[in-house]
Amino acid sequence: MLSQHHSTRRSVLKALGGVSAAVALGGAGTLATASAAHAAGDGSGLRIVDRKENNPRMWYYRFATDAIGWEPSVNVLLPDDYHTSGRTYPVLYLFHGGGTDQDFMTWDRAGIRGLTAGKPVIVVMPDGGHAGWYSNPVNSHTGPRNWETFHIAQLLPWVEANFRTYAEYDGRAVAGFSMGGFGALKYAAKYHDRFASVSAHSGPPSLRRDFGAVANWANVSAAALDLAGGTIYGAPLWDEAKVSADNPMEHLASYRNKRVFLVAGTSPNPVDPFDLLNESEVLAGQREFRAALSDAGIPHEAHEETGGHFIRPEMFTRDLDGIIDRLRKA
Repeated sequence: MLSQHHSTRRSVLKALGGVSAAVALGGAGTLATASAAHAAGDGSGLRIVDRKENNPRMWYYRFATDAIGWEPSVNVLLPDDYHTSGRTYPVLYLFHGGGTDQDFMTWDRAGIRGLTAGKPVIVVMPDGGHAGWYSNPVNSHTGPRNWETFHIAQLLPWVEANFRTYAEYDGRAVAGFSMGGFGALKYAAKYHDRFASVSAHSGPPSLRRDFGAVANWANVSAAALDLAGGTIYGAPLWDEAKVSADNPMEHLASYRNKRVFLVAGTSPNPVDPFDLLNESEVLAGQREFRAALSDAGIPHEAHEETGGHFIRPEMFTRDLDGIIDRLRKA
């Protein structure tokens, strides 16, 4: 799902040449050895090419990596007492939505520092591409855009090597907004032994419903914004095995023994096609997903809130408290 930024919508719709672009975009006990006083280093396929570690809480890094054809960045938000406590902390991996105005800074612009003040958790916020869909695409005409490899095989072990984290199932959560909510649901299922909590804020849980609306939008948006005509899932025919591997609805059992948190809006702007179709697809998909979880006897927490496709700080605060309660304590 792309964000609701108006200039982004106009540019995407123009780039897509009138395509219906408003459809649904959008090892237990192991501890890291890094000291609070030590700067982060290279590793896990990542070479640091830029950094800022002068802020007490928000540390920034930009990487060179063979997984991505440009240099992606990450913000690592530390707890208030990280440098003085000597404690080890759980980690939340927090993903942004899609659009030309969305990147590793999205959650900072949304007030993440204030929302996490006093909370005993590290929050990691990486780039995910304008329309990367937290995936390794079927094909790209702009060089490598392997976001799944970057996040799971490189960034996660890099974080655990450089910060005091619990490198275990009960030490990690994943969450996101819109496209990032889909990414969180996907990673939590596909790598079900990595994350004990998953949250989707206006994130779609199904690639196949409504004749594959979300999978088609992933292809169209990625082709326009990231892949120069390449696609996430293949076109004109999908790579069906890849779609199934990425589709949360096809992996319900993977959510057992996890905390699952879902939010969707019930009243998108009726005169804004982007907002209306985006959140309508999200809401219908989450209702279908929730029913399937219930039928499978899998507990989950779900919320339907007034409004459309946007980040709700009050729901994130509620979610964060649940995440901290579920994960291993600092």
